[in-house]
Amino acid sequence: MQTIISITILLILIMDPLGNLPVFMTVLKNFNSKERRLILIREMCIALCIMILFLFSGENILNFLNLKTETVSISGGIILFFIAIKMIFPNHENENHVKVVHEEPFLVPLAVPLVAGPSVLATLMLLSHQYAKNMNYLIISLFISWSITLITLLMSDAFLNIFGKKVVNVLERLMGLILIMLSTQMFLNGIKIWLKS
Repeated sequence: MQTIISITILLILIMDPLGNLPVFMTVLKNFNSKERRLILIREMCIALCIMILFLFSGENILNFLNLKTETVSISGGIILFFIAIKMIFPNHENENHVKVVHEEPFLVPLAVPLVAGPSVLATLMLLSHQYAKNMNYLIISLFISWSITLITLLMSDAFLNIFGKKVVNVLERLMGLILIMLSTQMFLNGIKIWLKS
């Protein structure tokens, strides 16, 4: 149970639903609330399919590349650390240049790369190697984190109205700090395994 909770928290932090709220709102601002909801659900389902594909093929890819557990853990820690740094120190220039879509978006940019981005897909590959014998944990964690992300994005209007953009930004930075601690632990675990071997 503890493993499922920790993996779920990790995936939620990387999917970063709070950080994606303003981007989703900007991309879908020319659609009415019903259309926004339908587009969002469709794109989230596409993202889920892509993530499941990487979850199940990740172990095979890592085995093919002959990567060891400690290598996977150390590299995973480094990747997550850089994701966390971006969350704590976001690039507002990119936010300001988000393209407002007049046609209905499909696959890009909402499903990929905003939800099923390179960082999430790389993490799923690393987790599939780390928990190869407990894939059910990963599947449950992925569905829970995906559901929480979907609910958060569906409630985007309410979140931004209640908390405001500044509070949402503060929450994202707090999530970034938690992710830094998780990435450091993953990195240290990899070093520990490497030293033992």
